Amino acid sequence: MPIDLNKYKNILFDLGNVILNIDYSLAVKSFQELELSNFENLFSQAQQQQLFDVYEKGEISSAQFRTALKTFCKKNTTDHAIDKAWNSMLLDLPAERLDLLGRLKQTHRTFLLSNTNEIHIIAFHEYLEKNFKASDLSAYFEKMYLSYQVGMRKPDIEIFEFIIKENNLNPMETLFIDDSIQHVESAKKLGIEAYWLNVKKETILDLF
Repeated sequence: MPIDLNKYKNILFDLGNVILNIDYSLAVKSFQELELSNFENLFSQAQQQQLFDVYEKGEISSAQFRTALKTFCKKNTTDHAIDKAWNSMLLDLPAERLDLLGRLKQTHRTFLLSNTNEIHIIAFHEYLEKNFKASDLSAYFEKMYLSYQVGMRKPDIEIFEFIIKENNLNPMETLFIDDSIQHVESAKKLGIEAYWLNVKKETILDLF
């Protein structure tokens, strides 16, 4: 359903499954091949174990993250194998979505807010360089907030408070788009106009 852009001055975008297509089940399958049979229980979109939370907040290094995961995997699993399995959930970014982001930036203040981590971002930037000759997405946003860099993550309300205060945003003039309902509900508590993107039925191209 199209969104009335005239209602908003600011748009805050999630990255995974809003801009970049991802598939968590591919990581589950990849880690099963490394004999980590309960990865799906350790990590999911809705609920994560502490290891993933602290990594996404930048509280542990990529090396520490890999070491921790190796304890669940088959003997002699390499760093490369961990990274490959972890990054397997990252898919493609349709060029049409970048075109949309470029147009929206001309008329609105746009921001990126993503729960992510160093391993994923390195892989994503390599993808952008290969496919779009871009080192990152900074050309499409006024500011980007990556959880592992700012030390906060969704759905904790502090990350939304931080962005609102730092950029002097009026929550009622701000639209937030995310594919995780718990993140949407958290943003709404601050008066942000939040939209849950049902990725089984729609993409951001259907909204604008």
